Order: sequence, then structure tokens, then C-alpha cells
Amino acid sequence: MTIPSPTPPISGIVELTHLGVIRAVGEDAVTFLQGQLTQDVAQLDLTHARLAAFCNAKGRMQASFVLFKRSPEEVLLVCSRDILAATLKRLSMFLMRAKAKLSDASGEFALYGVMGAAIESIAGSAHSTWSKVDFDASNLVFLYPAASQPRALLCAPAGSPSPQGNSIDIGLWHWLELQSGIAMITQPIFEAFVPQMLNYESVGGVNFKKGCYPGQEIVARSQFRGTLKRRAYLVHTDGSPAVGQEVFHVQDADQPCGLVAAAAANPGGGFDAIVSMQTSVAADAQAHPDERRLTLGSATGAGLTLLPLPYPLLEDI
Repeated sequence: MTIPSPTPPISGIVELTHLGVIRAVGEDAVTFLQGQLTQDVAQLDLTHARLAAFCNAKGRMQASFVLFKRSPEEVLLVCSRDILAATLKRLSMFLMRAKAKLSDASGEFALYGVMGAAIESIAGSAHSTWSKVDFDASNLVFLYPAASQPRALLCAPAGSPSPQGNSIDIGLWHWLELQSGIAMITQPIFEAFVPQMLNYESVGGVNFKKGCYPGQEIVARSQFRGTLKRRAYLVHTDGSPAVGQEVFHVQDADQPCGLVAAAAANPGGGFDAIVSMQTSVAADAQAHPDERRLTLGSATGAGLTLLPLPYPLLEDI
């Protein structure tokens, strides 16, 4: 299988209509979210953003967010639109007497993906990952780079003038997001993974020093007792992977060894995907790079080739 060469530098802007916004506001908004998410919301300042997950009691992720504070009593949570309504309903069940209000604020903001030199035209210069810069009522969050391309998320009030820059295709943004090695939760993988199965602990999505949240004991146990047997890996294939599709290993044609968590067309041909799979079969595939050890959908499906992750796993740091 021929793996496409790296993409040349890209600069541009695209509206991210597949994402939505949940707003939490009120004097107890931060305290409430602190007790629900894997991230330390209480310690988050106004100049940074974070990746976070919302888990069920078994530690399985029901949603993931890019979250940031617009003020000490207002937090925005950016997530996939296909899970937003259900996530808002689940979070609201835990509000009880908290002095906070949760709402779907997707109609109040426009979200844009910004890449390359277009970032400098807005922010003046690049900033470190998860930094946040405010421009009047707009917020620019610096994301993990992908394929050597700097990336940022712009959140602007609805009705604001669109940011200036070359228009890029949404498919290219999806591919670069995948190349960052971070898969966001969407409906097909709802409750499929604990955070470490998508490497969230290695990209700052889990804070192990904060207090309790749903599933916290299981997430912590997976990290510190060596019980985690699955990780997320980048792969390339000539097939057409779909989120939620199973992956198989040559040594067991009947039982899947992994699940596709994200997928996007590679601009150079074929598809790339993030697959959460058993660490043992990934090690076997890495040891036999020239053999067809992993397949998509069935034992006779398209082959998968492992690609290097763009970040080190926490256990390797």
C-alpha cells in the first residue's frame, strides 16, 4: 500500500457547521462542570482552553468538548452537533439546585476552522496549543497542529463579519483534524470508549488530580493499575472506513480487535482513520509492517497500515 506524501502548507478558513455550542452560565456553572467532566474546569483561566470528556458511571465517553471560559461565570463547550441535544439533556439532569443554566447556544455563535497563515492574519502570531486569544466578543482557540499545519478554532457571535482568508474544503479540515490524532465523540461511538482508549490522557483531556466526576474511579484505575488494553492509532487504507466500523486482525478472523473512531479522505488518495484497538495487535502490526495484519470490516476487508502518532503516549513521556 502506497502512503501519500505529506500535504504542502495550507492557509485558509472553513465554517464548521458540524459542530455546536453548549453554554453554561451562572455563579455555579464552573463548580457544576467541575463535577461532571474529566477536565479541571475550576483551574482553567481565561487565556486557555481544554479538551474534556463527559463520561457515564462506567467511564465510557458520552461526549467530548473543546471548552473555554468567556468570563468567570460563562463556559462554552464545543461538541459534535449529532450528540449535542442528548448531551445537553443528560447534563441538565444533574443540575438540581445549582445556580447555573445550560442551553444550546449553537445559533448564537459561528464556528470556523482556521489554518496556516490565516491564523496570523487574525491573531497576529501563532500561540501555544490550547491558548485562547479574545478579540472583542470573539474567541480564538489554538488547537493541536496536524500534518505540520497550525490550526485554530474561531468562535464568533452570530452575525459577525466572516473572517477574511482563502476558503478551504471542509473535507480537508476533517482530514487535518484526524491527523492531529484526536477523535471527538460522535453518535456512532457514543459510550464506546473510556478516555484512554482515544489517548485523551496523552493530549490533556483528563486531569488525574481533580475531584470526582461520573466514571472517575474507572478512568483512574485504567491509568494507574495497568488495566488498559486498547489505545488509539492512526492508520491509512485504500478502503472506505466509517466511524463505528470494526477492525480485524489476521490471527482472529471472527472477533474484532478494534473500532474506527474517526475517518477522512486523504488528499493524496485513500483514507486515513483513527482506530482504537488492542495494544497487542497494534504491536504485532508494527512488527510486521510489510504484511497485511489488520483489515477493515472483516477478515477479507481492505488492509490497514499503521502511521506514527503526532504525540507521545503518556506512558512513554
